[in-house]
Amino acid sequence: MKFGANTWIWFSPFTMTELTTTAGRMAEAGFDLIEFPIETIDGFDYAAAAAIAHDYGLGTSTCAAMGPDRDLIHPDEAIRDNGLAYIRHSIEAAHTLGSSTLVGPIYSAVGRTWQATPEERSRDIDLLVRQLAKLAAYAADYGVTLCLEPLNRFETSFLNTVEQAIEIIDRVDHPHCQLLLDTFHMNIEEPSLGDAIRAAGPRVGHFHACENDRGVPGSGHVPWDDVAQGLRDIDYNGAVVIESFTAKVKSIARAAAIWRSLAPTQDAIAYDGVTFLKGLLA
Repeated sequence: MKFGANTWIWFSPFTMTELTTTAGRMAEAGFDLIEFPIETIDGFDYAAAAAIAHDYGLGTSTCAAMGPDRDLIHPDEAIRDNGLAYIRHSIEAAHTLGSSTLVGPIYSAVGRTWQATPEERSRDIDLLVRQLAKLAAYAADYGVTLCLEPLNRFETSFLNTVEQAIEIIDRVDHPHCQLLLDTFHMNIEEPSLGDAIRAAGPRVGHFHACENDRGVPGSGHVPWDDVAQGLRDIDYNGAVVIESFTAKVKSIARAAAIWRSLAPTQDAIAYDGVTFLKGLLA
């Protein structure tokens, strides 16, 4: 396995100055990779960021930031088209960054919830499958795999469970369309994290290891032994990334409902967290 951390733990928006400092400290702490959020179009120099990560011996992954104007199943065609353009750009960015994955809720805006009838949901699923089929083919041309992330019910009403996500992945049926599982969301939505991981099986292309409160992994009540057994049972050997957020960045804090500090320091989330995860999984 490769152990990583998302830069959202420390800062947003992304800056090259912050990256240089953070990458050096991550390498010293024993991380294998750094996860880059693509918050804005061309928000930073992707090639230069890739070079900095490489200089410190770090691999890369990338994650999508799905805002109100980026939504693949929105009723407004202009918003859908903007979402498609953003994901295509993010695929290209991932390629330049040296990342083989683009992960996140690649279907709808985070925070958008709506009550759908069975007929409306079926229509939205059909639309998403068509959208993802096009995007997966585009991603394949760049050597990038899309990894869809189910979110908890408070952040979306569309894709909450692994079972729902499996339906999408199996209908798209493309090797460059897989799943991102995140223990923070699974802890809310899944009766058994281990069973959910086993059900996803070979569809899992990326993994976010987050505590129930997004604090230090290992400090809360996520059933980590169950998670570890599930990952062993599916022979998962990919990236295991810590994702959390800082309350200092108001836009991110509002979107992720981060109203207080989640650990004594942001560093503790990453550095104490990776020590715990390596002991659990390595």
